[in-house]
Amino acid sequence: MTASFSLRQLEYFVAVADTGSMSAAAVRCHASQASISTAIADLERRLGVQLLIRRRAKGVSLTEAGSRILGRAQAMLIQADEITAGARAEEGQLAGRLKVGCYAALIPFLIPLLVDGFTRLHPAVDLELIEGQQDEMRQALMQGSCDVALLYAFGDEAGLSCTTLRRSRPYVIVATDHPVAGRESVSLADLADEPLIIYAEPPARQNAEHWFSLVGARPNIRYRSSSIEAVRSMVARGLGFATLIQTWPTDSSIEGLPLASVPLSDPIDSVELVIAHASHVTPTHRARAFLQYTEKSLVGPTGPDTID
Repeated sequence: MTASFSLRQLEYFVAVADTGSMSAAAVRCHASQASISTAIADLERRLGVQLLIRRRAKGVSLTEAGSRILGRAQAMLIQADEITAGARAEEGQLAGRLKVGCYAALIPFLIPLLVDGFTRLHPAVDLELIEGQQDEMRQALMQGSCDVALLYAFGDEAGLSCTTLRRSRPYVIVATDHPVAGRESVSLADLADEPLIIYAEPPARQNAEHWFSLVGARPNIRYRSSSIEAVRSMVARGLGFATLIQTWPTDSSIEGLPLASVPLSDPIDSVELVIAHASHVTPTHRARAFLQYTEKSLVGPTGPDTID
C-alpha cells in the first residue's frame, strides 16, 4: 500500500515538535514558514488527526495524537536516513545526518576540535550541533532529537549508555594577588566566607553547595553569570573566586588579566566527562563512527585522563 504522506512532511512535523514553533522549524529545515505550515496541515488531513495545537504568538504544542505519532515519525525518518546512508556505505562513504549535542559550557573546549577532525574524515556526513544544559541534553537523547551528546556525568545516568572520556577534579580560580594564589592546595572551608562567583546554569549551584557541604560549610554566592568567561573575568578582577571543573588552556581571562588556579585539598570525587547515547537506541553507523573518533581524540592511550 502506498503511503499517503511524504517523508518531507514527517521531517517538518518532527522539526516543529522539536523546536516548538513553525518559524524555528523553517530555519532548521531551510524552508519557508508557509511551506512548513502547509505541509503539516496536509499531513493532518491525510492522517485524519490533529497533530498540533497552534497558539498565536505562543508557538505550538503537541496534541495527544501528535505525541503518539511523533515517536513513530522519528523512527521512520531514522530508517529512511539509514537506507540512504547504507547505500552510500556500499560505496565506502559514510553519509547522512548526525545530531551531536553538547553541554553548553563545554562547547568551546570540545566541539571545534571534534567537528573539524570528524568532517575531514567524513565530509558527506551532515553534522548538526545541538547545545544546551545538562538536563536538556539528557532529554534530547531520550526523546531521539539528538544522537550522541557530550556532558558531565552527575549522579544517576539512567537510560543512557556512557563512555568516559576524561576525569577532572574540581579546583578554584582566584586573582593572582589573592592570599591563596600560589599555594599547593586550599580547602573550601578556608574560602567559605569569601564571595563566590558561579556559572548560572544548572548544575553549577548544586555542585557548589554539595562540595561545600562536604567540608561542613555553605557557599557565599555573590554573583552569577550565564557566561563562563564573564565568571573568569570577574575573578581576575578580584571580585571573588570560582570553582571550575574544565581546565582552561590559558591562565588569563578574556580581558587578558592573569588568574591563579589552586587545587582543592578536600575529598571531592573527580567528575567524568562522557559521551552518551540513549540505551534504548542502537547507534547508527554515523553515530558509532563519531563515538569512536571522540574516544580516539579525547582519551589518552592508557585510558581516560585524570586532571588533578
